[in-house]
Amino acid sequence: MSGCITLEELASVIRPLGHNPTEQELQDMIREVDVNGNGTIEFNEFFNIMAWKMKEADAEEEMREAFKVFDKDQNGYISDSELMSVMINLGEEVTYDEVKEMIREADINGDGQVDFYEFSKMMMAVQTKF
Repeated sequence: MSGCITLEELASVIRPLGHNPTEQELQDMIREVDVNGNGTIEFNEFFNIMAWKMKEADAEEEMREAFKVFDKDQNGYISDSELMSVMINLGEEVTYDEVKEMIREADINGDGQVDFYEFSKMMMAVQTKF
């Protein structure tokens, strides 16, 4: 994993969720969640941003919108290929095995995909840590 998400990549994920942050707001978000202080956003820090944005508005609707970003075919599940696509769009250099592991970590029922309930649980866990 490269571990680096740029301001532009962050904006490209947040804007479809109905937010239009300025460059300063994006920099503030990075500063707020940059746990290791390296000036970039890593995957876990990215989820912290998503969780942080959800605190500011209706969490259920925000989670549904975030889920839609990942659920490219809108079938109600995030597959490994959909997660891989989002990660690549974020500039992450992930292997298929890393993506499968991310799915496994969130996949409560063991069906190999992440449904909205599992996605919500994962995001709430991140939100609680943050």
